Amino acid sequence: MKMQLHRMQLPREVVVGNETLPLVSEICQRLGFNESALVVTGPDTKNIAGRRVIDLLGDKKMTVDYLVVNSSTMWEVRAVEEKIRELKPQVVLGVGGGTKIDVAKLSSTRQGIALVSVPTTASHDGIASPVAAVKGLHKPYSVMAQSPMAIIADTDVIINSDYRFTASGCGDLVSKFTSVRDWELAYKVKNEYYGEYAASLALMSARLITKNADAIKPGAEEGLRLVLEGLISCGVAMSIAGSSKPCSGSEHLFSHSLDLIEPNGALHGEQCGVGAIMMAYLYNTDWKGIKDTLQKTGAPTTAEELGMEPESIIKALVQASHIRPERYTILNEKKLDYDSATKLAKATGVIP
Repeated sequence: MKMQLHRMQLPREVVVGNETLPLVSEICQRLGFNESALVVTGPDTKNIAGRRVIDLLGDKKMTVDYLVVNSSTMWEVRAVEEKIRELKPQVVLGVGGGTKIDVAKLSSTRQGIALVSVPTTASHDGIASPVAAVKGLHKPYSVMAQSPMAIIADTDVIINSDYRFTASGCGDLVSKFTSVRDWELAYKVKNEYYGEYAASLALMSARLITKNADAIKPGAEEGLRLVLEGLISCGVAMSIAGSSKPCSGSEHLFSHSLDLIEPNGALHGEQCGVGAIMMAYLYNTDWKGIKDTLQKTGAPTTAEELGMEPESIIKALVQASHIRPERYTILNEKKLDYDSATKLAKATGVIP
């Protein structure tokens, strides 16, 4: 049987630890970028790390321009693309949280130039993945872009961010327990491609967070490093798979569905964590273990903790399977209606 072409795009440099930000110019030069760069950052993250990255690259006589973006929208992506066409930089550096990196990722992909990811939070696996979540694509979910060529995660910077972001990263990581089950289900029922290596890598990240949940707390660098390494591993799992499937299943559909109902709702990873509790219940697997891990790490496990009404949770569950009709998950098997969605959310304690 002839094997289908499978292309993997992986990061060439991954640096995690104290005081790694000063290595940015050395890493760029090693990758062949020694003339020009465009830094994409946010109004807050410019002061947190963006300005320092600009200065570090400038000290090496590189021509460095920057653009401040406010949100992850196609308007911002097009603004960055225009800047890329005007300046023709060798590389784009996304310096900030997930939204700033997603804008940098999609704009650089569309203009065919390399990306370096410099996260200032550990809120979800977008810091290292080949997918981007951008509003305005007529799709309430992520799209394929490119993997960062390098990821520079300075724990000294990230540990000073709001701990809520790190707890959200834990929510995104434990959701791999259900996303891998969904991917396997699609393979069994629909004969879709399933890669055991990518699945194992995603699951390993979820298991490590579960095993070390007590170490993940505000101000704990060891715990933060675990979360960062887990998120980066999940990004690599998606690169190996050539899709987001090992890391994005029914729990992510629930989160995207919730985004449509509550546009200014909770963080992505927080919503995915709560979704994973309920999807694990549908799979009849250890949903209590997922809930316990989220509670230990300080991530939400209820509608109230997400800052949402029970009605929003129920509606999101009912419409989740329609978000990406081509993606086969447990929601295609269970077909939730209002009553069964209500029972599910109550049985898992997500709503009272």
